[in-house]
Amino acid sequence: MTEKKSRGNGLQVAVVGAAECDDEFRELAHEVGFLLAEAGARLLTGGRSGVMAGASAGAFEGGGEPVGILPGIDESVSPPNSHVRLALFTGMGQARNQILVLSADVVIALGGGWGTLSEIAMALKYGIPTVLLRSWELARPDAKKEPLLEQATTAPEAVGLALSLGIRRRSQALS
Repeated sequence: MTEKKSRGNGLQVAVVGAAECDDEFRELAHEVGFLLAEAGARLLTGGRSGVMAGASAGAFEGGGEPVGILPGIDESVSPPNSHVRLALFTGMGQARNQILVLSADVVIALGGGWGTLSEIAMALKYGIPTVLLRSWELARPDAKKEPLLEQATTAPEAVGLALSLGIRRRSQALS
């Protein structure tokens, strides 16, 4: 019998990114998922392929139990990747992005397309800190720094920022 890791910090971290990506991004996502699981965070993704599959595989290998928040009504419509341990079927198509983001304490965005951009925007709109890792380059029109948005260049840096931001957000919510 394999011993399960303690869920440590209890943070829920959404990793968002493209369903189609190259091996380099999939490996980067894998490293992010692994580091999050080792830190005791719960990984949330859209549950499908690409970045989502890479992060889920990493989290699973790191001792975590990846959660997939899927767009379809069941496995025949939205098959989760093989590393998802809890599949939540929403029947909401891309609207499931809001459920994914609002379920997270913090978001890490890796690369991505328009769906990823929508998840970043939703996170910021609802006050959820977001770390960009080789993702969109965003700036406010008034040129002020967005206080909830951080840039990272490596997986360890992204995970470190995410954990710090998530813990800060949790402690503010409790005070």
